[in-house]
Amino acid sequence: MEGFMILPIVAYGNPVLRKISKDINPDYPGLPKLIEDMWETLYASTGVGLAAPQVNKEIRLFVVDSEQIFRQMKEDKDQENYPDAPGIKQVFINAHIKELDGFEWNYNEGCLSIPKIREDIKRQSVVTIEYLDEDFQHHMRTYQGLTARIILHEYDHIEGKLFIDHISPLKRKLLKGKLKDISKGKVKVDYKMLFPA
Repeated sequence: MEGFMILPIVAYGNPVLRKISKDINPDYPGLPKLIEDMWETLYASTGVGLAAPQVNKEIRLFVVDSEQIFRQMKEDKDQENYPDAPGIKQVFINAHIKELDGFEWNYNEGCLSIPKIREDIKRQSVVTIEYLDEDFQHHMRTYQGLTARIILHEYDHIEGKLFIDHISPLKRKLLKGKLKDISKGKVKVDYKMLFPA
């Protein structure tokens, strides 16, 4: 396999971010390389999750690394508040949510496709999800806490949704100018981005 590539991240305004992604099978062309490139891209942009639509692929694939968050929490007592410590590093293919559970909680989220914008987003604390791993082994697992939140954020991407869809119409209206600037490429980031033509 040739060297890994850091892929440009698709910016807000690109239609691929609003499409419902398609399931894939094991012979999807170049899948192992794409997964490696997605990990490479995720770390180059200091993200904790990345979905295929964000690298311009309309497929049900995302990667999650919540281990990084817990590594950054220096003191163990910080971690005690999170039932999902020490986190996961995992590939999700053809994921489909089976159940949302627990309580709704707010947490400040951002998105690599919508840089420089962060908002408090309310999500369920527990998710049960059916998916295939990179070897196309079937899993049905329940996740909670920050890991569940990252999974739900990435799952939104493969469903054509963005985290800003969860905020009030008024807040979205206030962000209009910033969002327009992002789609025009008027934003400074330290990772590669692909802006709508």
